[in-house]
Amino acid sequence: MANIISDETIEYVGILAKLSLSEEEREQAKKDMGRMLDYIDKLNELDTTGVEPMSHVFAVRNVFREDEVTGGDGREEVLRNAPEQKDDMFVVPSVMSH
Repeated sequence: MANIISDETIEYVGILAKLSLSEEEREQAKKDMGRMLDYIDKLNELDTTGVEPMSHVFAVRNVFREDEVTGGDGREEVLRNAPEQKDDMFVVPSVMSH
């Protein structure tokens, strides 16, 4: 394991993550973090010459449609179901007491 994680680093990460780690958990976290950093080092060995940076592994395209009015809001149809209406709005009983 080339990347050695210090006790101070584990303690600092624990504070940032608001974790209370036992001594055994701290030792395991040190090993895990070291393995993660070793893996990143291994990935850095790859030759990426000619590989374009990307933000997503799949081709991403804008899936939004044009903003067009299609059939209106259906207000008249909805208000036909209202037991009582006033000025194109539902009239409902008051929920505030005096």
